[in-house]
Amino acid sequence: MRVVLAEDLFLLRDGLVRLLQAHDFEITAAVESGPELARALAELEPDVAVVDVRLPPTHTDEGLQCALHARRERPGLPVLVLSQHVEQLYARELLADGSGGVGYLLKDRVFDAEQFVDAVRRVAAGGTAMDPQVIQQLLARRSGDDRPLARLTPREREVLELMAQGRSNTAIAARLVVTERAIAKHTANIFAKLGLEVSDDDNRRVLAVLAYLDHGR
Repeated sequence: MRVVLAEDLFLLRDGLVRLLQAHDFEITAAVESGPELARALAELEPDVAVVDVRLPPTHTDEGLQCALHARRERPGLPVLVLSQHVEQLYARELLADGSGGVGYLLKDRVFDAEQFVDAVRRVAAGGTAMDPQVIQQLLARRSGDDRPLARLTPREREVLELMAQGRSNTAIAARLVVTERAIAKHTANIFAKLGLEVSDDDNRRVLAVLAYLDHGR
């Protein structure tokens, strides 16, 4: 799997390169600035891009904007964004086209090698990998003024958060120590309350929920 990596901190960039290579990823480019990232994405056409939000020269949102531009040029390009803090605006921009293959992780998650590698693979496969803190903030932002979301039980909200992270029913059941049948029931209830079509495709259902939470219906 071919990866373009953008991170301006040398030690973190080098560490990510070594980690991904150890898990059989091919690093086609490891860059440190927005212009370098733009060129790499345009010329190398990677399977997935792992991108720091803030890159030189201005250290604002060059990484994100390069990734968004690349997705417009190549719809569906898988992008996993790394950020120091939760920025809801960045999360919304990343999710806006609803085409899948997106992730938003806090850099703290990078130190959990298994979780990070799993997130890269999930995004590359067209799924989602949203940081739990991002999901919680999106939920909180919508819960105050949205009746369907407010109708969810505490357990359903917990399941929804795990769904939005990209977890399957099997993984959610294991995490909550319940049966898959129980999770399937909760999932059906969530879709019914949110007015979303039930789907057996995990990626599609998560994207639908994320779109609902972020943009409304």
